[in-house]
Amino acid sequence: MPEMTIAQALNEAHRIAMQEDSRVFAIGEDIGDYGGIYRVTVGLLDEFGKDRVRDTPISEAAIVGSSVGAALVGCRPILEIGFVDFVGTCWDQVVNQAAKYRYLSGGKASVPLVMRMACGAGLGYGVHHSQSMEAWFAHTPGIKVVMPAFPDDAKGLLLAAVDDDDPVAFFEHKFLYTYKGTVPEGRYTVPIGKGKIRRKGRDLTIVCWSRAVHWALAAAEKAAAYGIECEVVDLRTLIPLDEDLIQNSVGRTNRLIVCHEACRTSGFGAEIVSRVVETSFDFLDAPPIRVAAPD
Repeated sequence: MPEMTIAQALNEAHRIAMQEDSRVFAIGEDIGDYGGIYRVTVGLLDEFGKDRVRDTPISEAAIVGSSVGAALVGCRPILEIGFVDFVGTCWDQVVNQAAKYRYLSGGKASVPLVMRMACGAGLGYGVHHSQSMEAWFAHTPGIKVVMPAFPDDAKGLLLAAVDDDDPVAFFEHKFLYTYKGTVPEGRYTVPIGKGKIRRKGRDLTIVCWSRAVHWALAAAEKAAAYGIECEVVDLRTLIPLDEDLIQNSVGRTNRLIVCHEACRTSGFGAEIVSRVVETSFDFLDAPPIRVAAPD
């Protein structure tokens, strides 16, 4: 299998989706001639033209609003929000329109769009460009939330998201765009709602997603030197949540740490801890712990 970065894997998924289905188009700021802030859409304008690779003004409300309308009349937009921090400017279109149309129409209408958004810190971009806001989306019924940590998952999950008939919030950690790994060629999908055990262990379960997966794997390697074997669970998707994977792992190890980059209070880690306590309390030998950013 070829080796590529996450940015290149996402670019390939874009290209495959657009080659296969004329209803798929890309839209966002600087995604055409410039190739996207993170170079994810490089070359797409030359191949598909301006009708299907649409540069927009600096208006997240216009990007999401027009994408919702296009999705409602049969298109399948992939839109790019360069920094998830700015999603507040289009929150009405996300929460009250995209997320609710299937319910409001009694299942007669759907909004098959993918919101690609860069999240996370680590590159010195400052407070307005470095947040992790996945809990906002996870708290909104009607939206699926995807957060890959490796290139092969990024490609397969993006293709699965494009195929999905409901809106998908697709979070890409900006620190990981240059992370390299092997990626299968051609079309394949990774199921939305299914996590993966990245490292098997007997003493402790670490549940994590996005960049935190790499921190957890590094921590597990250090713990192994002290005879502590950690099991690292990469959720890949927060909504739908792979509860069976988490519960089965905790049932084996009897201990839980949830690690995420978002701040601690009301972070998605609290939801995971709550569900484990509700369903697997008798298996726990110690209180669950959250490792997160300070509030």
